[in-house]
Amino acid sequence: MIEFSHVSKSFGEKEVLNDLTFRIEKGEIFTFIGPSGTGKTTILRLINVLELPTSGSILIERKDTRVSERDKVALRRRMSVVFQKPAALRGSVFQNVALGLKFRNTPSNEIRHLVTEALNLVGLEGYEERKATTLSGGELQRVAIARALVTKPEILLLDEPTANLDPASTERIESLILSLSERFGTTIILSTHDMVQGQRLATRIAVILNRTLGQVGDSHQIFYQPRNREVARMVGVENIFDGTVVSNDEGLAIIDVKGTPIVASCPYSAGSPVTVYMRPEDIIFFVEKDGKSSARNELPGKITRVTPMGPNMKVRMDAGISLVAVITRRSYDELGLSKGISVYASFKATAIHVVKSDE
Repeated sequence: MIEFSHVSKSFGEKEVLNDLTFRIEKGEIFTFIGPSGTGKTTILRLINVLELPTSGSILIERKDTRVSERDKVALRRRMSVVFQKPAALRGSVFQNVALGLKFRNTPSNEIRHLVTEALNLVGLEGYEERKATTLSGGELQRVAIARALVTKPEILLLDEPTANLDPASTERIESLILSLSERFGTTIILSTHDMVQGQRLATRIAVILNRTLGQVGDSHQIFYQPRNREVARMVGVENIFDGTVVSNDEGLAIIDVKGTPIVASCPYSAGSPVTVYMRPEDIIFFVEKDGKSSARNELPGKITRVTPMGPNMKVRMDAGISLVAVITRRSYDELGLSKGISVYASFKATAIHVVKSDE
């Protein structure tokens, strides 16, 4: 439905985006993740034809967005956008949601029906006469989404849709996004700096780093098979090691990492320099050596640092190499772990993603 081909965007001498090429399919939830200031909002503005690329091309259903002003308006009317900080216009919730319909000269009886339908969709039935300026942040965000939905867009653009919202409001809006996709097949494009949110919602994810495209893929590819160090660090892969393949027996390799042998699923031959990636959630601890485990790796070492993370604990361990694991607080307590304790770190060969160092 949408295709970027070698798109770059500059404002004066400042380059905001550099050489982006990707496609968004009709009906998918496509999510841009990345740190603040990397150009995610600019991408949404380019799709909405509020900006034009400095170079490259953007096609919407195979038609270039470099068109007349009249045709730009026609393109925008097929879309709706909700910005990070939606404005509450003076007047009632009904008047806020009906705004786009009035611009389209929709008959008043149809406006009443469509606004009621949109408010029901976002769980704000009965809010029609409330003053928009008195609403909470989560309610105002849902009003903005209702205002976007009331025109029945083919494409819905959401810029940080849950930024600064409490967990309950965030969960409600995420459920709404998934429901819109399932019920209406709306093409939904959103930007977020919340990696977990991207993983929960997206059909596919694009990682934007340093003004360019780091990687595009489904959540498994992005979070478990990162293309490079920058993407890996962005999505929370803290165990990143350089090593050399010592041997490879039908895809099961021994990799030397600073003198520590690691067994991994690996397509590369002996002598290949590689980079090893492993998520912290894939490491399990044992206080005593576990002879029953099916995991190929079981490294002895000592816990050097412990950091609470809500219901989880981040545990750093010196096993010849510095490993970082995330385990539940319950597992941490049941194992009697603490800083200075000697443990075994266990992880499967299939939990390791191996990339050639020159790739």
